[in-house]
Order: sequence, then C-alpha cells, then structure tokens
Amino acid sequence: MNGAPESDKLFAGSIPDIYDEYLVPLIFEPYAVDLVARLASRTLTSILELAAGTGVVTRHLAAGLRAGVSIVATDLNQPMLDRASRVGTARPVVWRQADAMALPFDDSTFDAVVCQFGAMFFPDKARAFAEARRVLRPGGVFLFNVWDRIEENDFALTVTDALAQMFPGNPPRFMARVPHGYCDRATISRDLASAGFAAIAEIHVVSARSRAASPQIPAIAYCQGTPLRSEIEARGTSRLAEATRVATNALTQRFGTGAVDGKIQALVVSVPAI
Repeated sequence: MNGAPESDKLFAGSIPDIYDEYLVPLIFEPYAVDLVARLASRTLTSILELAAGTGVVTRHLAAGLRAGVSIVATDLNQPMLDRASRVGTARPVVWRQADAMALPFDDSTFDAVVCQFGAMFFPDKARAFAEARRVLRPGGVFLFNVWDRIEENDFALTVTDALAQMFPGNPPRFMARVPHGYCDRATISRDLASAGFAAIAEIHVVSARSRAASPQIPAIAYCQGTPLRSEIEARGTSRLAEATRVATNALTQRFGTGAVDGKIQALVVSVPAI
C-alpha cells in the first residue's frame, strides 16, 4: 500500500452509513460470527480490536463473550467509529481512534488482538503486526482475516469488471488493489515473521455466501459504501449514479432480477504470541 492513493483509506461522508447498512450484512456478518467463534474456547480478560470499522465484530464480541471480558475497539477513521458507537453494543465497550501502526497501549496488555478485513489497508503490514505482537500478553493470539483474491468473490469481481468497461481507459481498481490485494499466503507469513511472531501462522480458507434481496443492493454497497466511490467520483462527480446503474445491470445479467446469491471467500489467520 505504500504509494497508494489516500482515497484508498477514506471512509467519510455518507460512506460509513452506506457501508454499515448495505455492505456489513452483505459480506461482513458471516465472517464476524466466524472470528468470534474462534475465540469462544479461549480464556480471555481483555481484547483489542483493530480496524473495527462500523463495529460488526465489536457487536458480536460484546454479545458473544462473557461480561467480564473488556473490549477496546479502535479504528483510524473517526467517522466509522462514530457510526459504530451510534449503533451501539449489547454491553459497554471502549471506542478509540488509533493507528494500528502506532498503538497507544502498553506492552503485554491484551489476551487477543482481532482484526476483521483491516490488514489490507495497513501501509506497512509488518509494522502493524509488530504492534499487535507488542501489546499481546505471552500466550495471547493475533486473529485476523483478509479477503481472498477477487476471482473468488463473485459480486466484487462483477462490479469491478463492469466498471472497467465503463471506464476502459482508466478503470477503477480499488477492489482488486486493496480489499483483495493482500491474499498471498507466503507474503502474509513473511510479514508476520518480520513482525517478530516466532510461531507458524495457521491460515484457513473460509468460503461463505453473499445474499441480497436485489442486484441493486450489492451495486450500492460497493459503488457507494467503499472508497471505490472516491475513485468513481474522481472520474466525474456526476458519474456515481451512472456507475451504480452499470454495476446493477451487470449483477442482474449474471445473477438475475430477484434475490441474488454469490460466493465470497476469505483467509482467516491465527498466530500465537510466544
């Protein structure tokens, strides 16, 4: 991500609300359930969440873990945390703006560090992973997921291909470049080792289904609820509605006019702090 456009990390304006309303149930919810389930058997007193976004994992942590487990949820983007805090959680959590590459916490503070689909956005992955290791107690776990390659994710690929046809001279490539751009297992393992994790990371492929009531929902989710929106608007402020229609039409052609169902696939990474 070094040298990547600043818009790749911009979740502001109406993006947080659209993201939470459309994208979270579309693709994030099943993986939030998966991450929390992987923590259920561990003895925990404190958890740090990185890149919490609008709080889908935070909500599942608050509802699924015992009341005595403290939860600190962080994100670089304050507008995302503002949306998360407005939605709320089943019990109190601490919301805090923080940079994953320079965490404002003491060494050996948390039993688990969790991050859902945020590592792809870290400009220096190894540095962020080193910070996660620093704040983990010995025996703690760093648990995160990243999207697999875009070809394994039906809606994201369909929208990306449709916009490439709309803008053939300068196609918006945010989805392939960032969300689906950090899926090489060897690279992930190397970055964790560079961060000081001595154990071998476990990396599991987890497939799920993405469902929506109509093809317009994933079109809005991707075109208007992610930084892809900034890429589209950079090609003309009036092009967003057109791009959403183009994406809707492409999704309709592939998945039909009614309820749509597509494959999503991610990698789930777990590594202990020794």
